[in-house]
Amino acid sequence: MLFCPTCSSMLIVEIYSGHLRYKCRSCPYNFNITRRTTSRIYPKLKVIDDVLGGAAAWDNVDATDERCPSCSHPRAYFMQIQTRSADEPMTTFYKCCNISCGHRWRE
Repeated sequence: MLFCPTCSSMLIVEIYSGHLRYKCRSCPYNFNITRRTTSRIYPKLKVIDDVLGGAAAWDNVDATDERCPSCSHPRAYFMQIQTRSADEPMTTFYKCCNISCGHRWRE
C-alpha cells in the first residue's frame, strides 16, 4: 500500500495507455510503475506463557492410585488448579508415573 507524497491519500493502481501507474484520487499526482515492487513484513509473535506452569509445575507434586488411560499404569501424579469461577470445583490434572508414557489427562 502506497500513499501520495502530496496529500497522503492512498494511491490506486490504474491502467493508462497500456501501462500501470499509481494515481491519487484526491490530487493530480501520478507515478508510472516501471518495475515490480513487493515487500512483506511479518509481525513478531507474542511469547505464549504456559498457563499450567510448564514442565516445572510437575516437579513437586504428589502421586495417587489413578490408572493411566493410555498405558494402564496404576499410579499417576496429580495437581489441582482452580480453572473456573470460585463456586465450581477445582480441575484435577494427572500425569502418568510411567516415564516412558508420560500421558496427561484431566478430570
